[in-house]
Amino acid sequence: MKRFFLPLLILFFAWSVAAQPVVPAQAPVKFAYLSDIHICEGNPRIDNLLRCIADINSQPDIQFTILGGDITEFGADEEIAMTKEMLDQLDHPYWIVAGNHDAKWSESGCNTFAKVYGYEQFDFEAGGVKFLGCNSGPNMRMAPALLPHESLVWLDSIMTATPKNQPVVFVNHYPQDTSILNYFQVLNTLKKGNIQLLIGGHWHMNRELNYEGVPGILGRSPDRGKEVGYNIMEFKDGVFSVYERILVDKDGQVVTPRNGKPWYTQRFTDTPQYEPDQAAVRDNPYGLPLDYPFLKFDVNREYPQVTEVWRSQDEGDIGCGAVPAGRYVLYANEAGVVKALDARTGREVWRFATEGKVFSTPAVWRKRVVIGSTDGFIYCLSLRNGKLRWRYRCGKSVLASPVIRKGIAYVGSSDHVFRALKVRSGKLRWAHEGIAGFVECKPYVDAEQVVFGDWANTLYSLDPRTGALQWTWQTKGSRMFSPAAVYPVKAQGKIFLVTPERKTYALDARTGEQLWVHPGGRESIALSPDGKTIYVKTMFDSIQAYETSSDGPVLRWEAHPGFGYEIAPTPCACSADGRLVFVPTDKGNLFCLNAQDGSVVWKHKISVALLNSIVPLPGNQLLVATMDGVVTLLQY
Repeated sequence: MKRFFLPLLILFFAWSVAAQPVVPAQAPVKFAYLSDIHICEGNPRIDNLLRCIADINSQPDIQFTILGGDITEFGADEEIAMTKEMLDQLDHPYWIVAGNHDAKWSESGCNTFAKVYGYEQFDFEAGGVKFLGCNSGPNMRMAPALLPHESLVWLDSIMTATPKNQPVVFVNHYPQDTSILNYFQVLNTLKKGNIQLLIGGHWHMNRELNYEGVPGILGRSPDRGKEVGYNIMEFKDGVFSVYERILVDKDGQVVTPRNGKPWYTQRFTDTPQYEPDQAAVRDNPYGLPLDYPFLKFDVNREYPQVTEVWRSQDEGDIGCGAVPAGRYVLYANEAGVVKALDARTGREVWRFATEGKVFSTPAVWRKRVVIGSTDGFIYCLSLRNGKLRWRYRCGKSVLASPVIRKGIAYVGSSDHVFRALKVRSGKLRWAHEGIAGFVECKPYVDAEQVVFGDWANTLYSLDPRTGALQWTWQTKGSRMFSPAAVYPVKAQGKIFLVTPERKTYALDARTGEQLWVHPGGRESIALSPDGKTIYVKTMFDSIQAYETSSDGPVLRWEAHPGFGYEIAPTPCACSADGRLVFVPTDKGNLFCLNAQDGSVVWKHKISVALLNSIVPLPGNQLLVATMDGVVTLLQY
């Protein structure tokens, strides 16, 4: 028996070894790593990048360069083009991923980055090592980091197809810890293969980290005070090493380029070292780890009065709101596909594909749907079947959401023009040119004015009939303080808004004169149904309720519901009877508060990502859409 079994065992062993995928032989690899270069017009960072590029080119043994995000300061098309022109001076290939600065303030809705560089993810091999990199979300929305759903699907497909004994290095702008909301999904996906190292940036400094046992490092920016330098990374004889190369010292003196001693070393293995985390909260669709810090799905058991009527998971991220339209629920994903779901079941009824990403929330008038796309068009679709009725070409991306009043759609764009279009025909009624920055918000519109902000510190009021300028109002300082993401509200002859400088403002609606300002807020605001109260969400675990009739800031109450540090720009919402206030968060949590005092009525966790919209419906229902692709109808 042994004589028979032993040859079979040897044959089986030989077959199993031969069946293993062949991993390329390890050869020395040397590359440069740059992150957080933040290029913008007139900034000394331009000279520092060019200095780094020239030094990299002086070293013939450097085979390629990887750039770890925040390539631009403001995601502007000119900044991207300028950076590309400089990076093309490298004598060898380079790979690049986007960071939060490239994505949040992108006038093109992240289209220009993808078009200029040709990809949003990369996958290549060098020295037997698989290098993977992808973008960081959320695109165009202020919220904590989130690996986009479509990037997570891509990463899973790559890790599944990669030989289990091939070392993998993953590049992403953010640290893959609780800095990124779906960190556990990223790590569990990477642990399906032989992940060896995660490389990031964002902190502008060299740092060694540990992600649930998986080694990680963050790379410095070229600028560190007066010092200029970058990292060189090398893989040789199975050992990965990282060291700085200094070009200008801390005193601002140009020095002969020199490499320091390796500040990080790691021996790679040809066998997987980590197992996916199996410990998760039961009965949740995201597999949250038990120690997840941002409100667990267990909270849903504490408030059983909130239930899901239906839930739909899109194949990609959703960067806009979901809106009810009779028998349908409408939204669009970041792949640029407009969808209609059955309002009773959540099942898809029709879809229409644009040629760019979509961050514009659809607006409905009678049987027509109007929505903007980053492909530069404003679209009008049939509500019944999604067929194209007309489209209007703009000069750049249309990130903003339209508002329709009496058959006229009012919408801004990134080409410095705000337009009014006839919904029935698609004909231009008027165009107001000279908008200083790009527009991403939904305007306030009534018979007297159209009010909206841009990313150049300016709030505008236009005549809704002619488009003539009525007044402007401006914030001071950085353009990142612009009133651009807030949806302004109007009551008692006043325009109310909040800005990223953490202030709440009241303006005279007729003149634009500033009436009062009060600390608190960021971009999320709501008006009570009776117009007597505005609700402002601050960044630091509080909701403020102000009277609208007063000439100064009269705070009715301030509550601390327990949602923690909070930067979601999504507007709060009120129940039709005014008794409840619904508060969105940037971590997938929904709070329901008593409108009289701000006390918590209930909490509900929907996902791990930003809530993009909350729409109260009759019958104690809420329609909610999230950044990570969830559209759900809640009953409370």
